[in-house]
Amino acid sequence: MSTRLEQDLLGELAVPAEAWFGIQTQRAVNNFTITGVPISHFPELIRALALVKKAAAKANAQLGLLEPHKAHAIIEACDDIAKGEHHEAFVVDLIQGGAGTSTNMNANEVIANLALAKLGHAKGEYQFLHPNDDVNCSQSTNDAYPTAACLAIQFAAEPLIKDIHSLVTSLAQKGREFSDVIKMGRTQLQDAVPMTLGQEFEAFAVNLAEDIDRLHEACQLLCEVNLGGTAIGTGLNTHAEYAQLAIGYLAEYSGKPMVPAFNLIEATSDMGAFVLFSGVLKRFAIKLSKIANDLRLLSSGPRAGFGEIQLPPMQPGSSIMPGKVNPVIPEAVNQTAFQVIANDLAVTLAAEAGQLQLNAMEPLIIYNLLNSMRMLGQACSMFEQRCISGIQANREHCAHLMNISIGSITALVPYIGYNHASRVAKEALHSGATVRELILRDQLLTAEQFDQLLHPDQLMYPHRARQLEEPAASHASE
Repeated sequence: MSTRLEQDLLGELAVPAEAWFGIQTQRAVNNFTITGVPISHFPELIRALALVKKAAAKANAQLGLLEPHKAHAIIEACDDIAKGEHHEAFVVDLIQGGAGTSTNMNANEVIANLALAKLGHAKGEYQFLHPNDDVNCSQSTNDAYPTAACLAIQFAAEPLIKDIHSLVTSLAQKGREFSDVIKMGRTQLQDAVPMTLGQEFEAFAVNLAEDIDRLHEACQLLCEVNLGGTAIGTGLNTHAEYAQLAIGYLAEYSGKPMVPAFNLIEATSDMGAFVLFSGVLKRFAIKLSKIANDLRLLSSGPRAGFGEIQLPPMQPGSSIMPGKVNPVIPEAVNQTAFQVIANDLAVTLAAEAGQLQLNAMEPLIIYNLLNSMRMLGQACSMFEQRCISGIQANREHCAHLMNISIGSITALVPYIGYNHASRVAKEALHSGATVRELILRDQLLTAEQFDQLLHPDQLMYPHRARQLEEPAASHASE
């Protein structure tokens, strides 16, 4: 393999001749082999880095800090990268020492070499356009990298929100489809009171939909950035108007309402917005896992479990037990949620580990946030397409469980009284007789009254449903 020699403060190092990156990127590749996941794994981050560098170049040119031909070449190179070109040149491992310096220099070197090519120069001829002096002009890793991270997270949130919305829509559709399926609700895994399967799925949909708003709110916090603060937030080596200009251009290029942080020193060291965003992802993961657990319970069996629903069969479930089909999709959702919860802990520890004016653990924070969002989006899509959309209700079995359960007695308490209800429940439990049989036997209600009180409308909308014309007041008072 042919190489070219480049030089930095540590000396010379060979870089692949055709590589768009340079010596500092090569050193980082040699040093950091932690995850095997390069920056190119997350195109949102590369796009964000390109837009930050483009905005900086535009502002620097406007302020007379960067020659027009250099600024033009840098902006063109950034546009190419933002469109998805040359992402393979972003090769540094996501987890790295140096608070993201290797990621920033990977971007600086790739942009510099692309710009050099546009100006008719060879790779590495930095005397004509330099990664640090020109591409990184008015910047430090400590403001460019977290600003790009804030933007990348917002980019990554967009497909996640779409995937959540699609899953919510599918759950709501099942809620409508199962609106007439009466079943027993359960608390603490014991029979509680009647409900419909539709209500259960509607609640799933509402539960997840809430977090779409929470994600939008968390994204708003990431619009406040420290670009222009350079090393520690004091703005060393920048023009007084640079921060406002650069962030204004970044907002224009990204389509996000980016604004300067109120205090750049505080913003440079504070990881609070990342922690909050991670908390929202954890909250959603917990909810998603709980729903997956519920579906596993409701579909358990198929003969010796709850068996109220059927999940679509995805694959044979055992190498030894013929006919066994496992709830593999909900299980995969559970495992995704566990990983996201673990990622949140890593973000928490990394955020706490910062000292004084900088947090050197930002790479771990960014890696885990981007990884969590990608996993959750893929899990939502899988859950919807390979599980939720194909769920079927075991209507007759739900009706059977409802008929033999003593839980329905609660709905009758206002009409027959608590004492009668307790006696009937106890006898039903010990004798095996149904609540209906005992109620009619003891003439506590007529068959018509019993059926009216347990009609789906009465169970779904008890405050709107028509009440009995003549409640059994004499029974209720006993």
